Amino acid sequence: MARGKEIRRQIRSVQSTQKITRAMQMVAAAKMRKAQERMSAARPYAESLVTIMRHIRAAHPEYRHPLLAVRPVRRAAVLVVTSDRGLAGGLNVNVFRVAIGLLKEWETAGIQGEVAVLGNKGATYFRRLKAPVVAQLAPLGDRPTSQSVTGVVKVLADAYREERLDRVVLVYSRFRSALSQVAVAEDLLPLPDPEPSAAQHRWDYLYEPEAQYVLSDLLTRYLETRTYGVVLENLASEQAARMVAMRAATENAGRLIGDLKLAYNKARQAAITQEIAEIVSGASAV
Repeated sequence: MARGKEIRRQIRSVQSTQKITRAMQMVAAAKMRKAQERMSAARPYAESLVTIMRHIRAAHPEYRHPLLAVRPVRRAAVLVVTSDRGLAGGLNVNVFRVAIGLLKEWETAGIQGEVAVLGNKGATYFRRLKAPVVAQLAPLGDRPTSQSVTGVVKVLADAYREERLDRVVLVYSRFRSALSQVAVAEDLLPLPDPEPSAAQHRWDYLYEPEAQYVLSDLLTRYLETRTYGVVLENLASEQAARMVAMRAATENAGRLIGDLKLAYNKARQAAITQEIAEIVSGASAV
């Protein structure tokens, strides 16, 4: 019955793994809900900031901040947002695929590409590729703050002001639902022009100090807030992807346990049949 003992050992091993994946699924579900709450809580501030910034830009079109300058692209950077840990399905792989596609596209067009990274997985991946990483923050942690991303944002913003960069693109996993996360690329710099609706307003703010200083500070805050919002969204996507991956692993473990139990029953039945045959053969010989 050596075969049966081996199968029982495999069943116990898979059952232990199944308990771990089920627990990880429950933890990821709880973290996803918290990440969604933080993402929703940060959204009103970001929306109000964008509205005020657009109104000031529309009211003072004569002021052109360096972050608003649009120029031919000779050097560009991609800011890649990834998770700190794995076991999240194809979440990070899809982000890497989009980022590498951008870098190859820029290389074909004669544009020098650089990389900035938020998250352990991205830092490890681009270090292994020996890509030109100009800034990174790793690890991000389970509860990143808006202050934690300011260093990377400042490096990119300063490079854009000094015309060492002509374009910055955000690449991250957009959270659509618990079952759907998609890797996207969105322009971070140069900043977009005001919407037509903002340009049609007929009022202005009272400023202290001058409007240009307020707008300059708002533009910097916008970059930080935009990047922080993307980090929160990517965190929600990470937990959702991990929840789905662990649920699939738990279901696969259940199916494997069923197959092993069937194999064990067959092996046990074969052993019993063999023993009966040996008894009958012995009795006949007597």
